[in-house]
Amino acid sequence: MSERENPTHTKDPQQVVREDIRVKRPDMYMIVLLNDDYTPRDFVVWVLMKVFFKNENDSRNIMLEAHTKGKSVVDCYTYDIATTKIKQVKDLAEKYEHPLKCILEVQKAGN
Repeated sequence: MSERENPTHTKDPQQVVREDIRVKRPDMYMIVLLNDDYTPRDFVVWVLMKVFFKNENDSRNIMLEAHTKGKSVVDCYTYDIATTKIKQVKDLAEKYEHPLKCILEVQKAGN
């Protein structure tokens, strides 16, 4: 390998150049389930199990929190995964003609 291909190579083989490389953790985004007065509760539980792979008990708890408080955090993901899951929820809701909706919120630093 030539010096041009290996920038850490030095003329002296005994000398080692150390580069500190820091990898930044990706930003995380919360998916928040919003309450509506029209989508059946069982449908919401089914969507949470199908899209987010939550068990039935966790799905029911998330649904009930959204029902009583107006919204509930489903989970946190990287941007690409979060937007994909939100689209899956939207597509299922539209297919079954329900107004179910999830939104994306940036997770605050330190959480």
